[in-house]
Parts: sequence; C-alpha cells; structure tokens
Amino acid sequence: MKPTIAIASDPPKASHTPVLLAEILEGLQVRPGSRMIDGTIGGGGHTAAMMANSAPDGRILGIDADPAAIRRITLRFESAIAAGRLTVAQGNFGDLAEIAQTSGFIAVDAILLDLGVSSFQLETPERGFSFGHDGPLDMRFDPLQGIDAAHIVNSWPEDEIADLIYQYGEEKQSRRIARYLVQQRPFATTSELANAIERAIGGRRGSRIHPATRTFQALRIAVNEELTQLARVLPQCLNLLVPGGRLAVFTFHSLEDRIVKQWMQKEASTYVRDETILQGGYERRPTLKILTRKPMTATEAELTHNPRSRSAKLRIAERA
Repeated sequence: MKPTIAIASDPPKASHTPVLLAEILEGLQVRPGSRMIDGTIGGGGHTAAMMANSAPDGRILGIDADPAAIRRITLRFESAIAAGRLTVAQGNFGDLAEIAQTSGFIAVDAILLDLGVSSFQLETPERGFSFGHDGPLDMRFDPLQGIDAAHIVNSWPEDEIADLIYQYGEEKQSRRIARYLVQQRPFATTSELANAIERAIGGRRGSRIHPATRTFQALRIAVNEELTQLARVLPQCLNLLVPGGRLAVFTFHSLEDRIVKQWMQKEASTYVRDETILQGGYERRPTLKILTRKPMTATEAELTHNPRSRSAKLRIAERA
C-alpha cells in the first residue's frame, strides 16, 4: 500500500523540488515512528515529506556539507528541530557513522542519499557551480574546506588536468581542453573558464549540451572528492541500518551510478570469487537485498514540472 504523501509547506523563497518523492516514501517505507537519515538534506524537500509521513513521532537526522544549506534548514524547520523530530548536522556524508553516533542515530530504519547539486547552489553565483551564472571558480560544498576549482585549473600540470577531465567528466576532448586552459590561464570566473573551453573545442556544433558541462562536472567532483566520499559512505550505511531497513541513493551521472550499482550487487551476492584459494571462491550470506532491478527514473509527468529530474536514477536496497 502506497503511503499518503504529506509535505510540509515551504517558506516563500524556497525553490527546491524533490525528485521522485512518491517513490522515495514508498521505497523507504516511511511510516509513523521511523528513524531515518537524510545524508544530503539540501533544500529539505525529501525531509519535509519524510517528517510528515512519519508523524507524530518519527525522527530524522539531516546532514549536509554546505553550511548555507544547514542555515536554510535550521530556519525552515525551526519548530521540528525544537520538538526533537529533526536533528541537523553539518558535515560530509563520508563521515556518516561518526555524525550519526554523535547525534544518537546508531540504528535506523532508512537512509537517503541524494547526490545531486542543489538548486540553491546552482543559482548562487558566488558559489561558482554553474557557468550559467558568472561567479568565482569555487565549487566547494563547504567553502571553508579543501581546494577550490581555481586552484586546480590555474596550478595543476596539463596532464593531470586532462586526466581529471577525462576520468570524472568522461570528456573525449580532455587533452585538447587541458592544453588550451594551460596556455590561457589564469582564470578567475566561471564564465571565463566556460568561454575558454568553448573556444578550445569549437563550440556546441549542434549539441544541446554546453561544451563546458563535462569539464565543470569533473572539477566539481574533484574539488569535493565526491566519488571517494560515496565509496566511503555506502558501507557505513549498511552498518547503521537495522535488519529490514532501507537505503535509497539518487545518482545523477554514470560514475556515481556505477559505484552504487556494483556495491549493491556485491553486498547482495551469495558467492565471492577468489582465485587465491583452491575452490576459486566461497559462499557468503548476503547483507543486502536489491529492490530495484533497474534504477527508477522520473516519469514524463514529473519531467514536465521538474526538468532537473531528467538525469536522476534511484536505486533502493534492503538490509538483510
């Protein structure tokens, strides 16, 4: 039976539209009393619905690396936080186990990870995530942590920049782009970089995708160590879930989806190949049951009112 979707009202300036909301509520089996973690709370759209559907006594831990997101969530859900229904923590989900233990969420019924960049980040020029809004070359989820995109573009060797763009952006013209960027640097803003990339590879040539899209993706992934953090968090999710607990992961590009898919398949397997032993492998007890044979994607109806959901893929698994 599908749960009734109840959504807490947004403040007037909120613009976050949660992706595949009905599928999340059903897939995570959100119900009254559920204890849950939203490891990437972002604009709080999924969290609002999860709180409404777990009322009156469900509890959620909401985590985000972005301090601006934490400030927005703290204001938006002030009453829920005061009532103890929502606990908010700033931090990278790669440290999920530590954050959960500190916050008193050591055994939970559901965990959600939405790996997309939030609308708030994309629409804030000074964050430097989008070439659609000119701003500094930053791209850090937490502006106080790590190196920014400008450091990579302006100081890394050509071959390392090319490898990064190829590996994380799956950009076939990575060598040409890297060579041109090194010749033309330094770059200070997103528009400067995007225009240089367009000159390097000759414009769109009929493509709907801007020539800088894959390079910007690669830089953002590298700046925030996104794939490393994803690989770190998945085993932690497994350890935090109670038997029968559910994990839902949204991915927005093939690199993320591949990591999640392969990890789930490994944890759901009953046999491990091992050529170092005589038998060639050994049987194991699965730790996960995969509930989505193929990733769930947005319907045409959802795409109409939320184009951002076009590239979203949702995979759900249950703790064995």
